[in-house]
Amino acid sequence: MEFGFIDHPLAGTPIGAALDLCIVLAALAWLLSVVTHDYSWVDRLWSICPVLYCLIVAASLDFEAPRVNLMTALAGLWGVRLTFNLARKGGYWPGSEDYRWTVLRQRHGPLRFQLLNITFIAPGQMAIVWLFASPVHRAWLHPEAALGLLDWLAAALFLAFLAAETVADEQMWAFQQGKKRRMAAGEAISRPFLTSGLYRYCRHPNYAGDIGLWWVFYLFGVAASGEWVHWSGLGFIALTLVFVGSIALTESISAAKYPDYRAYQAKTPALIPFLRFAGSGRGS
Repeated sequence: MEFGFIDHPLAGTPIGAALDLCIVLAALAWLLSVVTHDYSWVDRLWSICPVLYCLIVAASLDFEAPRVNLMTALAGLWGVRLTFNLARKGGYWPGSEDYRWTVLRQRHGPLRFQLLNITFIAPGQMAIVWLFASPVHRAWLHPEAALGLLDWLAAALFLAFLAAETVADEQMWAFQQGKKRRMAAGEAISRPFLTSGLYRYCRHPNYAGDIGLWWVFYLFGVAASGEWVHWSGLGFIALTLVFVGSIALTESISAAKYPDYRAYQAKTPALIPFLRFAGSGRGS
């Protein structure tokens, strides 16, 4: 599978075909956002694309490379979890745009927001999704390398992080549904944001899980090649930066809505449980 309309260094490789597909989808997401004035199209593609990219690579090897197959299966599990979570919140229905895009439109104004859309929201985010799935390319380069201890460690850590963010999603879903029921019944809401369960140990356990599992996904490439440094590591780095920015935006909104949120920030780390930075007052 190769679109081949752009000549790039990865042309002719499966991950290059995935990059071509990424470019097409980024252009489509941008066009749909302009036409529909809904800027969550990348959000809807986010959980699907890594699985597609890994499948392209696995299919090129006729699904005969164990490491690539394992990476594809793990990406598939992650995709199922994220797609399900977005679907049950109505994320695939018309008018289901993420509230944070509305806030950014208000803060930046129409022109600056459209500049953000044509640079980061559509193409930038889609490029990051392709990047954090790209360690599968290193496994493709070494299909003969047998699975080893580092692979099984990476798989175990990936599943542990996936389990943690799944539990965090379920806890947040139960909390939000209970909050909606109490509001519909006219009951007072004494606790407007979640601070129990995994959210007792860090403010964003689902983000922590997502960052962690794509960090360890990179280890499969290390196991295949024996090399620790590779350009595909830009993926988990870029993803981490995106989540850090998303946390800053989300928490600025929460702090403005809920007076007690800053107290929660002061006593609970953002991402890494039990890790405190002296003098920060805001956790990790």
